[in-house]
Amino acid sequence: MSTSFESEVTAKAAESGAEASARFQERMAAAGGRSGVVDTARVNYLASKVIKGLNDIVIEDKVSYEEYNALKAWLIKVGADGEWPLFLDVWLEHSVEEVASAHREGSKGTIEGPYYREGSPELEWNGTIPMRDDEPGNPLVFSGQVRAVDGTPLSGAKIELWHADDLGFYSQFAPGLPEWNLRGTWIANEDGRFEIHTLRPAPYQIPTDGACGQLIAAAGWHAWRPAHLHFKVSAPGYELITSQLYFPGDPHNEDDIASAVKPELMLDVKDNPAGEGFVTEYDFVLDPES
Repeated sequence: MSTSFESEVTAKAAESGAEASARFQERMAAAGGRSGVVDTARVNYLASKVIKGLNDIVIEDKVSYEEYNALKAWLIKVGADGEWPLFLDVWLEHSVEEVASAHREGSKGTIEGPYYREGSPELEWNGTIPMRDDEPGNPLVFSGQVRAVDGTPLSGAKIELWHADDLGFYSQFAPGLPEWNLRGTWIANEDGRFEIHTLRPAPYQIPTDGACGQLIAAAGWHAWRPAHLHFKVSAPGYELITSQLYFPGDPHNEDDIASAVKPELMLDVKDNPAGEGFVTEYDFVLDPES
């Protein structure tokens, strides 16, 4: 095992969580914050409903002080480990995404997750994703077209891809990985087409040595996510879509810890007739901005 892989596997949940929290705060700051878009009446309604719901659980299920104090200690640990982005993105974001995307006529989306980084290297429409010389994994050629709901090809559309490596780690969120490892941005050609050369990712467990792992163990859950590719696809005048695409036959497609798998996001993967590895095609259909 190379030095980079040896340092990579020492990744800790607290370090990854702190990085995810910092990146989220940076994005919020760059966007000027979001608190101004939610009015007081809406905050009052939602916050009151959440607090009432929690109090109803306490009364109905006769929560003891021991259980209450265990919850308090765990919530403090979530913050100390920097795992709020992981917790919220794994167990809540899928419902928020469902509400936000209900109006779409084009491609289905799903959660972003905590490990997105904007600004990945820009590549030609048929370029190869940045990776280490000894990057493990089977080659994957991923091709398709970006078009509008009326069928118009979207020339110059931007396709951002990021995914975990063969050990289940994301660059910039684990030590030893090059900054943009397995992260790239492709610009579609004049016909809206793209051809991405990358590697087929593996299933992985979300970090289990922090607060989220503590909850998983206490509840007797598993921590697995099926193998997936993350995408953000955009074009001027059209709604950006955030998606994840999955591989048939993965044992965790049916019980994804993040509840993010949808039938429409399943890839059709075939052996590459022109060489080693696999090929697959998938088109992204974008809705016009309202």
